[in-house]
Amino acid sequence: MKIAVMGAGAVGCYYGGMLARAGHEVTLVARAHHAEAINASGLLLETQAFTERVRVAASTDASAADGAQWVLFCVKSTGTESAGRALAPHLAEGAVVLSLQNGVDNAERLQATIGHPVIPAVVYVATEMAGPGHVRHHGRGELVIAPSPASADIAATLGSAGVPVQVSDNVASALWAKLVLNCAYNALSAITRLPYGEIMNSPGLAVPQVMQDIVHECQQVAQASGIALPADTLDAVLHLAATMPAQMSSTAQDLARGKRSEIDHLNGFIVRRGEALGIATPVNRLLHTLVRLLEKNLPTVQGGAA
Repeated sequence: MKIAVMGAGAVGCYYGGMLARAGHEVTLVARAHHAEAINASGLLLETQAFTERVRVAASTDASAADGAQWVLFCVKSTGTESAGRALAPHLAEGAVVLSLQNGVDNAERLQATIGHPVIPAVVYVATEMAGPGHVRHHGRGELVIAPSPASADIAATLGSAGVPVQVSDNVASALWAKLVLNCAYNALSAITRLPYGEIMNSPGLAVPQVMQDIVHECQQVAQASGIALPADTLDAVLHLAATMPAQMSSTAQDLARGKRSEIDHLNGFIVRRGEALGIATPVNRLLHTLVRLLEKNLPTVQGGAA
């Protein structure tokens, strides 16, 4: 199968690499330094189970998606529309497009931009780009996707490549639950420059209470938005660090590389939605403001890989 990964950062390289390793024809649309390294030496895929170089094509141009049967759209939330416009002229009529992005509204925004159906997916994987063309996997890797005519085939194909996939009628709730996880960890990891395990392993500090306050605000906003979050949302947040203790948040990774983050679509989204609904979100507002202050002197980067 011919597959294109649009915005091949840590998430896109991991899933694209797993599919290429399973024998699919994969092209990664990535930043120049990653594309050059991948074309020269292959993608270095370092997982918890194996480390190997995977032969895969790479490009910096959306035209590489020409003829792809699947497109995994892994672009940062800040670049959804601009990357979607670049992709649209190269999208095959019957292509399957999956949004593997943070936030709760990217699939809707992308579908409006490209005029083509988009399947939303919830991504549970801890990865980082450890160097040019080198993706490091810290834990998990499963996907939850919405029902569609292609979803059963997607689940089977990805499952054969070592990626567990669940097809769910309630992806909206799952996306919001993932948003809550991101709101709880991303900003704290970026501000402190600590991985998840060190954040939670802080005796004498009220980290669990801070997490509870973040989650409570998100739950209020979700409920007012008509979203029923799982009953164990707080427990899932508090226990996430144990499943990926070495993970630095994507927000922390972005700031470390001098890039603008997705914080406007994470804690910032909760703040804006809360304002619209008349719900106070002081903890999320503080975290959003602190990350934006850290970004203040960074150059604005359009698009980017998720």
